[in-house]
This record gives sequence, C-alpha cells and structure tokens, in this order.
Amino acid sequence: MRVVLIGGTSHTGKSTVARAVAERLGFAYRSTDLLARHPGRPWGKVPPHVVEHYETLAVDELIRSVLDHYERLWPRIEELITERAKGDGPGLVLEGSALWPDRVAGLRVAHTEAVWLTADDAVLGARVRESARKEERRHPVDKFLARSVRYQQLMVESVDAHGLRRIDTGGRPVAELVDVILERPCRHDP
Repeated sequence: MRVVLIGGTSHTGKSTVARAVAERLGFAYRSTDLLARHPGRPWGKVPPHVVEHYETLAVDELIRSVLDHYERLWPRIEELITERAKGDGPGLVLEGSALWPDRVAGLRVAHTEAVWLTADDAVLGARVRESARKEERRHPVDKFLARSVRYQQLMVESVDAHGLRRIDTGGRPVAELVDVILERPCRHDP
C-alpha cells in the first residue's frame, strides 16, 4: 500500500484520522482542500460571498455546486494519487470530501486503498454546532449542516453501490479507527 484515501462529509473526523494513519505508516499527509477550496464553512472569518452562497442556495443547489467543484478538481487528485502510488518518496494519506466514490471506484492505480468515514446525523449536527458555536448567523450554519447530511446520504449510496469500504466514526477513539482502516477486515465496518 502506497496511497490511502480517506473520504467523507465534513466533520466526520477525516483530517484527524488521516493524520493518525499517516503518522502510523510514516506517510505524508495531505488534504484535498489544499488543492482548491470550495466555499468552506460559513463561520469564523469568511468572505461575504461564502455566507451568501449558503444563505441563497437550496440544499440541492449546494450539493450540485460542491460536486461540480469536485469534478473539476478530480484530474489534479488523480494525478497526485498516481504519482504517489508509483513508489517514489514516502507514501501518501490523502483525505477530503473531494474523494467522491464514483471517481475513486474508477481508479486503476495499484497500491491504493480507500475508505469513507461516516457519522450519525446527530453526531454531525453536534460537531458542526460545536465548531460554529460562536457564529451569530445561524441560517448559513444550518444550511451547511443540511448540505453535509445530504452529501453523506449520497456518498453512502455511492460507496455501497460500488462495494467500497466505509466506517462509522461515532464515539470511536482515533486509534481504534486507525486500526480498523489498516486491518482491512471487511468492506463495510459499521
């Protein structure tokens, strides 16, 4: 294994788990967010257009927008995966929501493993609200959460349709999740 891909919706623990997997394997860590940024979280210090994005678009429009962004980003992601899988330099743990299952399922790159992290809707809600607890504008945060929940529903359908692997992160310690990812005991670990 030279490349580990960790996908999932926002607030499932992708970054935390991916960093721990990279550390355990001695691999480099990278987030797809560093390749190109779609309007991110609508709290904290964000440009007005990001707040407007969440306030004006319906959830299905938000999903379409982010999936279109990931479609445009895919060639860069595929190139990065292919380069690292060749064996030059350290291995790579790449995480991000941009790792859409339909695209990953079509990869024909040796030495690459993929897993998607999921979380119960209540867990996602609690994590998003905790992350945005100081935000006064609730509507964009609520829309971000609704988009995240819908994204996860669509992602799980795609993961399952392709027979790919997913792991529920709810309440599990990071070390346990790393063990499960690296053991590769089954396609789906509830």
